[in-house]
Amino acid sequence: MSVPVGDLSVASTAREQAAALRARAISARELLELHLDRIAGRNPELTAIVSLDEERAREGAAAADQALASGAEVGPLHGLPFAVKDTHDVAGWRTTYGSTLFADHVPDADDLVVERIRRAGVVIIGRTNVPEFAAGSHTFNKVFGTTLNPHDPTRSAGGSSGGAACALATGMVPLADGSDMGGSLRNPASFCGVVGLRPSLGRVPVWPSDNLWETTSVPGPMARNVADLALLLSVIAGPDPRVPNALADPGSTFAPPIAGNLSGVSVALSVDLGGAFEVDSEVGALVEASAATFTRAGAHVSPAHPDLDLADDTFRTLRAWHFQASFAELLAEHPDAFKPSLADNIRAGESLTGADVARAYRQRSTLGERMRRFFLEYDVLVLPVSQVPPFPADQEFPTEINGKPMETYLDWMRSAYFITVTGCPAISVPAGRTADGLPVGIQIVAPHGRERRLLEIAAGFEASAAAG
Repeated sequence: MSVPVGDLSVASTAREQAAALRARAISARELLELHLDRIAGRNPELTAIVSLDEERAREGAAAADQALASGAEVGPLHGLPFAVKDTHDVAGWRTTYGSTLFADHVPDADDLVVERIRRAGVVIIGRTNVPEFAAGSHTFNKVFGTTLNPHDPTRSAGGSSGGAACALATGMVPLADGSDMGGSLRNPASFCGVVGLRPSLGRVPVWPSDNLWETTSVPGPMARNVADLALLLSVIAGPDPRVPNALADPGSTFAPPIAGNLSGVSVALSVDLGGAFEVDSEVGALVEASAATFTRAGAHVSPAHPDLDLADDTFRTLRAWHFQASFAELLAEHPDAFKPSLADNIRAGESLTGADVARAYRQRSTLGERMRRFFLEYDVLVLPVSQVPPFPADQEFPTEINGKPMETYLDWMRSAYFITVTGCPAISVPAGRTADGLPVGIQIVAPHGRERRLLEIAAGFEASAAAG
């Protein structure tokens, strides 16, 4: 049963919902019921949230109300319903990683990012759907099925944080966590019309990890607007003694209000990084049109881009090496339990030599230095998040762009993973829609460690776009 409470609804911002809870204008139990109603109405069609446990969620909401009534000090997300990405371990909750091999897996301990989200006071309600082992930017698996796009259920919601983006866009949750290797936060944010941030290396530390120094994949926040995203980042960012490469800035750096002033900001804009990849014509037009949105708010936009010619080999080499190290033994034991595209990528790592991996790390260092020098002249770089708008959900990946074939399931993701191997923070912000009404985001990239500045610029763009 719906619980009407003033003007608050599942479409309200996360900050509004959190403030209403602290002011006791609404209880955590009432807020949970609003979201469970929305889940009941949309989730059966879209498959965004999986392993939903309403009984445990109601127990959590009751505990949240009791804590607030007792006068206990509460966290910044106290009482907000939350579904954790199904690749992040949550103690006592089913965690499948999108694989039939782990369909009944229940971890004993939380991942670090989950520790922090729980400590901030959320009410966990379930998990968000992912592709198998988070591989690929289309969310489908044999455990739960396919997550569909909330704006057109015949289309993909993106991935690997596709369940998170879809749940956000439909009001099933007010905030969501995710992770990003080749675009897994940015791509679904673009496809579903929400905001997703891939943080700088070390901004959101990872624990536990088999390799603390391999950081192609990072956790990060998603939200319906930049201010809410900053709120979640303030919770999950910050150093941890178990993670030696974590950045030292406290998460509280991101908690204050975001100004969003674009006056005098220097923007470099490129649709394809000088012909480095093919971009759908409608996507390209929307990226170019974003220049007017920046200019209207006082920014200076120039056509420019860094040289990222080493990015493709660097990313593919490190990804194959990482997958082979992580999954080779499991693949050997269960050769029929992996989707073919993932199995092929794992096997691609078998032929890599130490020299190949060393080359990739040298190139990654070169790319980082090129970006550092590029940002001496420009504040941010703007380019597409994804090279295509949301594609049909019955396809594993786009097979062509503008009539040009994509040879592998990674080819259409270059605009995202080229940025991955620079180590720079990148945010996806809604920038418009195609003629068919499908969301398209722009990707705004800033120097390493400059998330606060990136959020301010993203908020400025967001406000200028809303003002028209």
